[in-house]
Amino acid sequence: MKVTSKQVEQIAGVLLDEDSELTLGELCRACGVPAERIIALVEEGVIEPRNKEVRWRFSGICVRRVRRVYSLEQDLGINLAGAALAIELLEEIERLQAHLAWLEERHKK
Repeated sequence: MKVTSKQVEQIAGVLLDEDSELTLGELCRACGVPAERIIALVEEGVIEPRNKEVRWRFSGICVRRVRRVYSLEQDLGINLAGAALAIELLEEIERLQAHLAWLEERHKK
């Protein structure tokens, strides 16, 4: 079977982690939100720039947090303060689940 170019979908992206750095503009583009929205998230404490200089730089983890806030607001109607709290709780659950998985794996050995 011959595959045509219409059948092939390419996905291009960059893996973002804690060591990645994005400018305010890059974060806005990655999340599809205006700069005012990012500024509001910084003021609420949802995300934090790595530096407080004129040109903010954000870790790649901020992309995930911004997208989660947007989902919580859109899907559940949660306000910004509620979304900030929900994200903290969700991340704590993830940390606890990872720790539990580590303990279970260690116990098996």
